[in-house]
Amino acid sequence: MPAYNAGKTLKTTYEEIPFDIVDEVVLVDDASRDKTVEIARALGVKHIITHTRNRGYGGNQKSCYQKALALGADIVIMVHPDYQYTPKLIPAMSHLLASGLYDVVFASRILGNGALKGGMPLYKYLANRILTFIQNLLLWQKLSEYHTGYRAFTANVLKTIDLEHNSDDFVFDNQMIAQIFNAGFKIGEVSCPTRYFADGSSISFQRSITYGLGVLATSLRYLLHKWSLRKDPLFNTNTQTKTDSTHP
Repeated sequence: MPAYNAGKTLKTTYEEIPFDIVDEVVLVDDASRDKTVEIARALGVKHIITHTRNRGYGGNQKSCYQKALALGADIVIMVHPDYQYTPKLIPAMSHLLASGLYDVVFASRILGNGALKGGMPLYKYLANRILTFIQNLLLWQKLSEYHTGYRAFTANVLKTIDLEHNSDDFVFDNQMIAQIFNAGFKIGEVSCPTRYFADGSSISFQRSITYGLGVLATSLRYLLHKWSLRKDPLFNTNTQTKTDSTHP
């Protein structure tokens, strides 16, 4: 759970986690200015990491995944503690990975046509659709959206791609996707209810523009790398890890 000022929504999110299949919860607090850490401790979260300075959304995720792998996780699911995504989808997402059908599963707000009804601002919806269309063309894929923050991974995926090379900012998510496709992993999607409300986290319009430009730059980097026009260190992989773990 990558947390930043999630004190008002953490308890609601945490209480929806299906602990009959979830073994460990890792919360990384990115120098919040509220009582996120105190609330997490009161809820009984065992694995809490606190950043003394704000490292950004990508930097937060790096700490989350490092700790999850250190705990020996087979499946790692990122769910935001701001309650924009319900943890009730964890069993479905886990099953798709445990069954071997996919290596990664995204919870899509676009599947099911509920994004606008759930409160997604129109400009964000349009930007999502436009960016996703362009990304599908450049990456030669067919995802319903590239911008969900609700994602599930096998440990093999996280061990194979070079997360530390990625940005510490919001574009981290899309760099991960490009790395996942470059490494040959399969991504599946499930429909996810959309929730936008006052206490949910969101980025400003200006930051959204910066994010969008970063997304396009990442897709172009992927294309140039795939066409062997520019060898990009973003797409370095631990191929030995991938080969060993896919053939037990």
